Amino acid sequence: MLVFWKERLVFLAVPKTGSSAYEAALKSRASMSVMDPPELKHAPIYRYNRFFRPMFEKAGADNMETLAVVRDPLDWLGSWFRYRKRPFLNGKPASTAGVDFEDFVLAYMKGDKPPYANVGSQAKFLEPRPNGVRINHLFRYENQPALQQFIESRLNVTLDLPKTNVSPEMDLTVSTETEKMFRKKCANEYEVWESGS
Repeated sequence: MLVFWKERLVFLAVPKTGSSAYEAALKSRASMSVMDPPELKHAPIYRYNRFFRPMFEKAGADNMETLAVVRDPLDWLGSWFRYRKRPFLNGKPASTAGVDFEDFVLAYMKGDKPPYANVGSQAKFLEPRPNGVRINHLFRYENQPALQQFIESRLNVTLDLPKTNVSPEMDLTVSTETEKMFRKKCANEYEVWESGS
């Protein structure tokens, strides 16, 4: 999470949406950068609303706006799948070693997900709160030019994004039947993604 106090903007870091590159490029420009622990670095809107927003308001910023990035849901799962294939997770329940992408997607759709497929939800991360707190500026991961233009204009900076946290390339195909099932079962994920700029 990056906080730009003067510009009244909070960049919430949805996991697996390229937030590490933006953090690397902008953390020296930010008034506050929350890098650890992961529960705070990747604070969803409900955690921002409960903990950070009240603190900011007490310090005089009752008009902070929020920014986030959302990724195509199947592509987002592909990024998690590849990340969890890394050797440092071998032998751990979260590892996807020995699992193909099709099985990973099927496991993600289960009510009781195995640990390797329990990666959360972008829709839940970005879910508006009953008090009206929501993401003000939502960009699709696939539309980097719009996101970068917004950030450069809002913060009066020129971005030079490094490549960070890049997972290895691998086959991420699923059957047509599985993709149809995923799109139906995870329709809310697609609704959120499609609502981004």
